[in-house]
Amino acid sequence: MQPPPDEARRDTAQDAQWSRPECHAWTGTLLLGTCLLYCARVSMPICAVAMSQDFGWSKQEAGIVLSSFFWGYCLTQVLGGHLGDRIGGEKVILLSASAWGFITAATPLLSHLGSAHLLFMTISRVLTGLLQGVYFPALTSLLSQKVREGERAFTYSTVGAGSQFGTLLTGGVGSLLLDRYGWQSVFYFSGGLTLLWAYYVYMYLLNEKALLMALSVLAQGLPMSRHRKVPWRQLFRKASVWAVVFSQLSSACSFFILLSWLPTFFQETFPSSKGWVFNVVPWLVAIPASVLSGFFSDHLINQGYRTIVVRKFMQVMGLGLSGVFALCLGHTSSFCQSMVFASASIGLQTFNHSGISVNIQDLAPSCAGFLFGVANTAGALAGVVGVCLGGYLIETTGSWASLFHLVAVVSSLGLCTFLLFGQAQRVDLSPAHEDL
Repeated sequence: MQPPPDEARRDTAQDAQWSRPECHAWTGTLLLGTCLLYCARVSMPICAVAMSQDFGWSKQEAGIVLSSFFWGYCLTQVLGGHLGDRIGGEKVILLSASAWGFITAATPLLSHLGSAHLLFMTISRVLTGLLQGVYFPALTSLLSQKVREGERAFTYSTVGAGSQFGTLLTGGVGSLLLDRYGWQSVFYFSGGLTLLWAYYVYMYLLNEKALLMALSVLAQGLPMSRHRKVPWRQLFRKASVWAVVFSQLSSACSFFILLSWLPTFFQETFPSSKGWVFNVVPWLVAIPASVLSGFFSDHLINQGYRTIVVRKFMQVMGLGLSGVFALCLGHTSSFCQSMVFASASIGLQTFNHSGISVNIQDLAPSCAGFLFGVANTAGALAGVVGVCLGGYLIETTGSWASLFHLVAVVSSLGLCTFLLFGQAQRVDLSPAHEDL
């Protein structure tokens, strides 16, 4: 007697999950990959002031370059999730990392092509955004397929801690390189390390035959089988899907605003402060906060708390309390207090990894990459608007408080939406499932 189709699919998925040693190896590798992703991503914000001085950029022009990353980033989110669901997220990550590592390392060379520095740097950032846009949707797809449900929050938050570690690494080492060797060295550093990481993954973790098969599938245009089609109509009829998309939008927007403008805020507000301090301390706090949030989330669920209650609690911390500290950041003239508020805000934002980011896997594990791609596309579009709007508010009001008010408002809207409409019941299968 044949098992029901849903049960057969679950058995196949369990067989495809990583063993414990494989999970440990991939978690460490993906943690480093996320770290290098952010090394490349924050190279421009770290160097923005020095590049503005070299090229004569105004605040609005610097805002254009800083936000141009998100122009590309928002275009490949859904594609990255779809590719991850179809050919395997690890293959998508490797191919994209190889390309963005090369472009990052080559960015300083563009300054020698002519006098249109604003155009060349904008193009470089758009291309980097296009290539990095596939990473997190492909990662979400990979973890939803390979990691056991009771370990997803810890695994995702651990891998997600790489974003803070990468920002920390570039903030510390990058600041020293910037002071001693100029802004060009920061791009060489982050791009070169990414290329070394991609070489390691290719040589030691991926099967060459599987990678070649994936490239062959890409070349053939991804033929779609009926049972693998994304039930997008079914998904977007659910209020819980819209809630997680909007909450992800709010989370990404507020994070990108802080990521892009905090270095400039500290440099201009406290000109005597050291770059390695304000570029390091907030992200140093965020690394253990991210891992702790994942451990705490899985522990609460294993203790019997309902999944959706845990996810909402994480969002109260990740959007609510984080927004409060961002608001405080705009109303202090003390460097020490500003460091405390910035560190608390950035650190608490990592609780989003154990809230809405994992909630996407709760709702639709069979097409988590696609759904995360949609949510992160919305977040990237909001990032474009938010970073540009932040630059406009700073220049027109002459006050940094307006920027942090914007962060607090965006965070509050996302939190209220998720508290009202967030759920953890699967919506990607036709049969009704018990609410978690």
